[in-house]
Amino acid sequence: MTQSSSQDAPISPHLRAFASGRQYELRRGDAVAVITELAAGLRSYSRGGVLLTETYGDDVIPPGGAGITLAPWANRVEDGVWVLDGKKQQLDITEVSRNNASHGLLRNVGYTLVDESPYSVSLEATVFPQHGYPFLVRHRVRYELAADLGLTVRQSLTNHSAAAAPFVLGAHPYLRLGDTPAEELVLTVQADTQLIADERLIPRSSAPVDGDTDFRAGRTIGGLSVDVALTGLGYEDGKARHVLAGPDGRSVSLWQDESCQYVHVFVSTVYPGRSRALAVEPMTGPANAFNSGDGLRWLEPGESFAMEWGIDYHAATGG
Repeated sequence: MTQSSSQDAPISPHLRAFASGRQYELRRGDAVAVITELAAGLRSYSRGGVLLTETYGDDVIPPGGAGITLAPWANRVEDGVWVLDGKKQQLDITEVSRNNASHGLLRNVGYTLVDESPYSVSLEATVFPQHGYPFLVRHRVRYELAADLGLTVRQSLTNHSAAAAPFVLGAHPYLRLGDTPAEELVLTVQADTQLIADERLIPRSSAPVDGDTDFRAGRTIGGLSVDVALTGLGYEDGKARHVLAGPDGRSVSLWQDESCQYVHVFVSTVYPGRSRALAVEPMTGPANAFNSGDGLRWLEPGESFAMEWGIDYHAATGG
């Protein structure tokens, strides 16, 4: 009998080298979701083979932060500076072009598996005390394909420090509707207030939505150039729902619970392989919350907080 060498042995999917780390595939009915070890990110979600989120190749990290989860802040901190008990805190500058600290401390971190099943996976990572953020907090993310085949995401943060810790949680999914060109898709967001940001995308004021920032009656993505945080959201049964609809009657929607009072809408023209890509980002607070206090929450020692959001698909036939 001839023994196979180790070079001939099949490679376990869990050992395959992906730039975004281990891949967790969830399946239920015709729904498939792929979750990454890196940043506990949503790499893809589809129904019946129809992609409902943007995705990316095995050899790259998420372009434009596609699908990553964000803690202990979402979006930006101006100059990476904020003040704690009268003392200046300096975070690393991770958005050099605008001199900001961007998207938290876990976007380049591999999350540890907590538990998994065919329908769900829970991942966890710890922020250790460091310059700019002297707190020990743990971020846990649970993805689940529900009985109706929608994707539900629960993000929780627990403070293991001896002092209260500030935070904002968020996520960075990009929505799509299969191969329908983005220029033909219509986005509806029931939000009545926009945050007015400067050239560094730091909010300076707020105003009623208008023009390209008013999505209440639906706006076609084609031709739009927006990178804006919205609030004053409309909730029904505890959820605010943002709908991306195609001309054939199909739609994909992202919902967020009432702990998330902000959503960021960003139309990218540089997403690889796409003329336009739409990020719809649920957040508990906007950019620069560590300085403005808008949407900022504090966790007491031993306390936990959770937010939920999810993605649903509606076929033209109502399926």
